[in-house]
Amino acid sequence: MEALIHKYARKLVEAGLAEEGAPLVGGLDAELVWNRPDPDSKLLAGAFDKLEINSLLYSIPKEPYRTIIAYLASVAEGRITPSDCETRTFLHDLPVVKEFTINRVISALKGRKSVIISGVSDPTSIITWGTVSPEQAFVSFSSVCFACFVKFFADYLHDQRQGRVTPEQKEVINQVIPYLDQYPQSAPELGKAPFGSEQEVLSAISEAGAMTVRHRLVDSYFGNISYRYGNILYISQTGSSLDEMDGMVDPVPLDGSSTAGITASSEFTAHREIVQTTGSNAVLHGHPKFAVIMSMDCGKQECPIRGECHLDCPEERNIADIPIVTGEVGTGPRGLCNTLPPAIRDKRGAIVHGHGVFTLGRDDFNEAFTNLLDIEEMCRREYFKKLKEGDARTPG
Repeated sequence: MEALIHKYARKLVEAGLAEEGAPLVGGLDAELVWNRPDPDSKLLAGAFDKLEINSLLYSIPKEPYRTIIAYLASVAEGRITPSDCETRTFLHDLPVVKEFTINRVISALKGRKSVIISGVSDPTSIITWGTVSPEQAFVSFSSVCFACFVKFFADYLHDQRQGRVTPEQKEVINQVIPYLDQYPQSAPELGKAPFGSEQEVLSAISEAGAMTVRHRLVDSYFGNISYRYGNILYISQTGSSLDEMDGMVDPVPLDGSSTAGITASSEFTAHREIVQTTGSNAVLHGHPKFAVIMSMDCGKQECPIRGECHLDCPEERNIADIPIVTGEVGTGPRGLCNTLPPAIRDKRGAIVHGHGVFTLGRDDFNEAFTNLLDIEEMCRREYFKKLKEGDARTPG
C-alpha cells in the first residue's frame, strides 16, 4: 500500500494536476499510512472509520484547474453539474462544501466519488476516495479536473454567444489562458509497421498508449486503443491505464470464436466495426479537452432535445473536416458501433459528442496519433477564433 500511495501522488504531479508536494494520499491495509506528514491527515483519518474505503486523496489542484474549480464552486448551489460524457456516466455531479469538517466531507462522499472544498480560508481543494486501490482516487481527481475545465470553457463560449459573460468569468479566463498546454505539439515517431509478431503489436500498443497519456490527450487513463493483426483485434481491457498496458490487452478473434473479449474495453464493438468497415488496422481513442468542448458547442437558441443531444442530434455537425457523432457506448440502436464507423470512414477521425476523439491508422499508430494531436490543435484554434469573433461583436 505504501508504494501505491506514493505512486499515485507522483502520477498526479506528472499529469499536471497538482504541484510537487501537494497531494496527500492515505491508504489502509494492515494500518493507515500516508505518503507524507500533514496536519490534515488526522482530520481525514476519520473518513476511514465512516466510509467503506481503503484510500483517500486530498490536494489543491494545480493551475489552470485551481482557478477554474474555485470559480465554478463559488457560483454553484451546492454542486457543480458538468455535462461531458465521463461526468454523466462516472461522477454524475460534483458536490461542493464550504466548510472543511470531517462530517461535511463524509456526508458528501457517501453519495459521490469526490467533494470540492471551497469557501474556506485555504485554497479550493478536492477529496476523492477508492475502495480497492488509490488508483480509483487518482482517476476521480483527474476526472473532476477534466470535467470542470470542459464545463468552464464550454459555458464561457455559450454565455458569450448569449451576451451574458460576467466580469468574474472574464477575469478567470484571462488568468488561466497562460497556464494552458502549449501547442502545437510535435508527434513522436512511433513503432512502424509491418509488425511481425504478437509481441511487436503489444509493444506498439503500449508505446502509443503511453504517449497519449504523456501528451495529455486523455482524462486520467480514460480512452482505449486497438490493433488488428491477422484475424485478431488486440484491444485494451476495460478500466486499464493507457500508460500501463503490460498484461492489459485482450486478443479477441474477429470471427467471434472466443470469449476473450469479456474483459475488453466497453467500446470493443465500435473498434471491431471500425476496423472491419474502414480497412484501418489501428484505432486510438483519447479525450483531448478542446475537442470535447467544441463537440458540445451549439448555436441553436431553442432546442427540444437540449440535454439529450449526445444521444441523437438530428443536426449534421462538423468541425472543419471532422464529423461530430452522437451515440452511446454499447450495442443498442444508437450505440457507437452503429453511429461511429460510417462517420469516420474516409476521415482523419471523428469526435463523439461530449466524449472524445477516435482516429485511425492504416498500418500503425503514427497516423492515428498525429491525427489526434492535429484535431485537438484545430479544435483549440477554432475555440479561440469563436471567442475573438464574439468579442468583436460585443460593444465596448
